[in-house]
Amino acid sequence: MQRQPIILLAEDEEDVRFALRQGLELAGYEVQDFYSPDGVLEMISRHLDGILISDIRLGADDGLVLMKQVYELDDAFPVILITGHGDVPLAVEAMRSGAYDFIEKPFPVAQLVSVVARAVEKRRLVLENRALRQELAEESKLEGRLVGQSAVMHRLRAEILALADTDADILVEGETGCGKEMVARALHEEGRRSMQPFVALNCGGLPADIIESELFGHALGAFTGASAKRIGKLQHANGGTVFLDEIEAMPLELQVKLLRVIEERAVEPLGTNDLIPLDVRFIAATKIDLDLAGRDGRFRPDLFYRLNVVTLQIPPLRERKEDIPDLFNFLVRGARSRYRKDIPDLTTAVLDRLISYDWPGNVRELRNAADRFVLGLPLKLGKEETGVLAASNASLPTRVGAYEKQLIMEALKQQDDCRTKTAEFLGIGRKTLYDKLTKYGLD
Repeated sequence: MQRQPIILLAEDEEDVRFALRQGLELAGYEVQDFYSPDGVLEMISRHLDGILISDIRLGADDGLVLMKQVYELDDAFPVILITGHGDVPLAVEAMRSGAYDFIEKPFPVAQLVSVVARAVEKRRLVLENRALRQELAEESKLEGRLVGQSAVMHRLRAEILALADTDADILVEGETGCGKEMVARALHEEGRRSMQPFVALNCGGLPADIIESELFGHALGAFTGASAKRIGKLQHANGGTVFLDEIEAMPLELQVKLLRVIEERAVEPLGTNDLIPLDVRFIAATKIDLDLAGRDGRFRPDLFYRLNVVTLQIPPLRERKEDIPDLFNFLVRGARSRYRKDIPDLTTAVLDRLISYDWPGNVRELRNAADRFVLGLPLKLGKEETGVLAASNASLPTRVGAYEKQLIMEALKQQDDCRTKTAEFLGIGRKTLYDKLTKYGLD
């Protein structure tokens, strides 16, 4: 159940404060009341889902000073002022300074509840926008693009950071859907070529009769139909990175020409004798064993050895199931932005199904599951019938760890990220909680 926003109520008259609190609580709000400004500022934070209602006169204190102090902590925190008749001009001036609204005494509680509802909605939108901006900022980092706290993902990110600023050509190996292009883009964006073109080519998706022209370009009249000069993809990428996906699908006769380009760093467009220098980095990706394909005659061994100077291996999702909760949450946030839908509660039952499944389609299949989850559709994993729990192939420590992590995440959310309250809620010591936050990458 979603927690109600908290209403901070500062009113020095006890009977008025009691009546307002009772009316707001009957309307379903959680209320924290104060007879003076003392303690109010301690509650204010940029993450607090709530608003402040303050009398403009608080005994010897000034509600306007309190409002100013609140705005120093968060200039988008809604403040509703309660005024006497003589204070109306002062309240109008306060609204010009940023107050959300003011209500003149005497007033029915229903009027206050109506103003509070609008202020609460405004606060919700502010917090949601901040959360989205924070997610975008985090996702621009390497940890935000290549999600996961498993040892293999830490290793992969470290390798990318070590190689990104070099010109070494790289071979990326991994099953279908495991994120090979994501790794290639990370290598490009984390390095000195990030401001230059990133050209991705699917060698299995280009027709054999035009792939040579697409890669190398051609001169006018180089072949029938060549009615204009064309700059090839390799030349277009000059200064940047060329990503050759499914390189195992490239025709053997073209592999010879690609090998020459990689070794000489120059391209010769069709129909010319001119060598055009290239300053590009090559990243190739494959889902098969190219060494074995070379021995079988399906791939040129010399091209394999040229590309195999540095190899990055992306593990399949079934080998890093401890990353599934974080990765699924990441994909769910993306689906929320695309479909503009609220995120349903991720229950432990759903999480157990996600971890139990082997994900032959890897991250691409998990993304589809995230889309269905946000759209409110039943999860259908593989060929299973809707609602049937897949048999678990994950180890007991993996399942227990993922379950424990999810419980901690849910508790943190319920306790507004307060570590002390979360530890008490879970019935563990604070040090134990901090150790687990570090273990699961939640710190």
